[in-house]
Amino acid sequence: MITLSPLGFGGGPIGNLYAEVSDEDAFGALEAAWDAGVRYFDTAPHYGLGLSERRIGAFLAGRPRESFVVSTKVGRVLEPGFGDGDDRANGFAVPATAWRRWDFGADGVRRSLESSLDRLGLDRVDVVYLHDPDAHWEQAVSEAVPALLALRSEGVISAVGVGMNQWEMPARFVRETDLDVVLLAGRYTVLEQTGAPLLDLCASRGVSVVAAGVFNSGLLARPEVGDTYDYRAAPESLVQRARQIAAVCARHGVTLPQAAVSFPAQHPAVVSVLLGVRTAAEMRANASAASTPIPDTLWHDLSLL
Repeated sequence: MITLSPLGFGGGPIGNLYAEVSDEDAFGALEAAWDAGVRYFDTAPHYGLGLSERRIGAFLAGRPRESFVVSTKVGRVLEPGFGDGDDRANGFAVPATAWRRWDFGADGVRRSLESSLDRLGLDRVDVVYLHDPDAHWEQAVSEAVPALLALRSEGVISAVGVGMNQWEMPARFVRETDLDVVLLAGRYTVLEQTGAPLLDLCASRGVSVVAAGVFNSGLLARPEVGDTYDYRAAPESLVQRARQIAAVCARHGVTLPQAAVSFPAQHPAVVSVLLGVRTAAEMRANASAASTPIPDTLWHDLSLL
């Protein structure tokens, strides 16, 4: 299994996900993460058309290379664009200076990685994930995975992974290819454990798991329960279940966000919990939540719901 800090920094929000994040706030969030002991930073070309990679690279510049781990992703190649609009249709508040082209071909993988290294200002990254290959299984398994495994054997990268919001296809990758790590978003949380079979499979195969989306995109992010799930309005049934979980947490003197951050790490396959933040205050709050001791009796009581 790869060695990552228990908390990781998710670079989506500082790529201006949904709303603009100033350089001051972005670098404040990164500084707060570093101060909290975070040494794993995840990003992707998709996040703000490269903005997240550029910001993370600028922050890490000058720090000893062996002191941190960086992951990025392949599957969306950025092509230069000259539109006058923005990228909000894809979720990012940035100028439309490029457009994304799906490409899980071997050449596309190498080209994407080279561009990421340029934006990051690094000569290597540690982990490369296939990014959302949901509709691209055949090309991903026949071209992208072999290309990344070759880069791993050459020492260009240290680990090969897949990052997705579902668990079934990653399980297929684990069974049929030589992956090192899976980044699973939203499918193994204190609210929802549909991805448990994948985690059990990874544990049996020695594949590491990075747990992302631990707040289920907002529903678990506040003590009083949020109203979004998987980036949409949360169904009432899930809101009610989240409230039940919050009530059990309260009986143990624990908040819902504290339980949400700590829950995935209970599984032996999980090596890091990835948290996306956009300000220093958010990072400090999440780091505090992660450091809060959680009584075993809480997990027991939640298992009875």
